[in-house]
Parts: sequence; C-alpha cells; structure tokens
Amino acid sequence: MQLTGIHHLTAVTADARGNHDFYTKFMGMRLVKKTVNQDDTSAYHLFFADGLASPGSDLTFFDWPVPREQRGTNSITRTALRVAGADTIHWWENRIKDAGLKYRPAEIRDSRLTLDFEDPEGQRLSLIDDGGIGTSNPWQKSTVPSEHQIRGLGPITLTVADRSLAEVALVQILGMTATRDYLHPESLDHRVHVYSMGDGGPAAEIHLVERTDLPQSRQGAGSVHHVAFRAPDMDTYHAWTARLKSLRVPFSGEVNRFYFHSLYFREPNGILFEIATDLPGFDADEPMETLGEKLALPPFLEPKRAQIEAGLKPL
Repeated sequence: MQLTGIHHLTAVTADARGNHDFYTKFMGMRLVKKTVNQDDTSAYHLFFADGLASPGSDLTFFDWPVPREQRGTNSITRTALRVAGADTIHWWENRIKDAGLKYRPAEIRDSRLTLDFEDPEGQRLSLIDDGGIGTSNPWQKSTVPSEHQIRGLGPITLTVADRSLAEVALVQILGMTATRDYLHPESLDHRVHVYSMGDGGPAAEIHLVERTDLPQSRQGAGSVHHVAFRAPDMDTYHAWTARLKSLRVPFSGEVNRFYFHSLYFREPNGILFEIATDLPGFDADEPMETLGEKLALPPFLEPKRAQIEAGLKPL
C-alpha cells in the first residue's frame, strides 16, 4: 500500500479569467476540466494538465474573491513543474524574463537545474529539469512547443513551524521516506528535507522546510489550498481509509468527487493533505478530444446547472 506520487495541487486565484489565460496561453497547459468547487458552487474549479489529463499533471485553482495571501509558515510555499532538459529551462527563462514576471535565474539545486518564478498573482512556481524520465503527453494545441511543454507536477515544498510534527504525517502516517537534504535557496541558515513516495523521483517528492522565524500564513490569492497524493486504485484507496481510521487520524471520510475519490486530513501544523485515486479520470463525462471546452458538472450537481451557470463569470 504505497502512494505513487503527487496527484494534483490546488491553489487559489481571485482572477479566473486572468488565471485561465496565463496557464493556457503563457504556460501552454491544457484546460482539461472547467467545473466548480463542489463544496462552494459559486466558485470555478479549473484544472490545467498535460495533453491527456494524466494524474500527476494537474495544477488546479479555486476562484475566490479574496485578497492576496499573507506569506508565512505552515503552508505550501512552492510548486514545481517538470520539464525536460537544460535547453528547455533556458527557453522558459527567456520567456519568463520577456514577460516581466518575477523570477530567480536558473541554478542547480538538489542536483537539478531549477528556475523559480511567480505567476501574476504571486503564486510561487518552479520549473525543474527531470531529465526526461517517464512518459510525456504533449498537448497538440499548446502555445508552447512540444519539447518545452510541462510534463507534470514536480516536488511540492512545505514550510512549517515544527518539522517533527510534519514528519509524523509524512513518514509515520503516509509512509514516505526521508532521503536527503539541501540548503534553502532563499535562507542559507535553513535546510530543505526531502521525503519520497514509492519509487521516488521528482514527481513523488515533498520538500520540507522548518521556519520558526516567519509569521503564520493566511490563505488568499496566490496561495495553495492543498496537495493531493496518488492512490493508484480503489483497493489502495480503501486501504488508506482503514489506515487513517486505525491510526485515529481525524479525516473527511471517503468523498466521491466523480473524477476521482478523495480522503482529506490535516498534518499537525495545519496543512491540508488529500489522497486521491487515479481513476475514473476527467474523460468520465466528456470526450478526451474536447475536455475543458464546456462547464462540466458531476451528476449530483447537474440539476442545479442553470443556477450555477448564472453565478459564474465567463472565462
């Protein structure tokens, strides 16, 4: 019973139209599902991914009319996206620089060429060279050449006030393995500790930083809401339900999101974790060829379609 990597990451935007344009037109990702937050149907839930909407490639956003986040500890502080090759990193560096986005010049970090930057709302992102390991599913209609497209999610960085508490969740509950550490790029007095899932590699890592010198974070536009980990099948998913119960971890219970099945719980510092299944997938209710072109609603929300559509702004 192992988690196999990062399933998706969900962040917060206060500008759904601008967010859609940035991630499809500038980042070249595919909008694979245009739906709503199932717990707050006044808000879009937008899913951007690779050409086949593969599990592990989804960067998603809730659209809420909120102010910018207050940066600090006990939060997810950076999301890495995987690309292949140094030439691709430098291609993106020029593209990001020409767009006037905030960025840090590419550098070798944790033995990988890494490029840090921010989206227009201050969402902290990195592009990392994954060496071309594993499969790639380019989107043929992307604004980015296929060889430079984003291949999927990479390591997710958490900043916490108490590393030992976070490690309880990562190692003792979720079964990750502490593998190495490296210097924090923005604060050389701190180290980043790496925890791996399954076979490891950049698509299956959490990077953890302990910072007691920062204020408590407050979510807002530019922040991350939660990170989800991959359960490959329903048997594994049910096994995780039983494990959380046996360990007496407070959690959501099993939640059917229609496109995947979820479990939610908070690690002791307060960061929200999710365990999500690879299937059924985003083509459960629309053809793969036309994913994301229309507002998709799970069956239990379909009777409210007119009311929901009336409350959403066009993208």
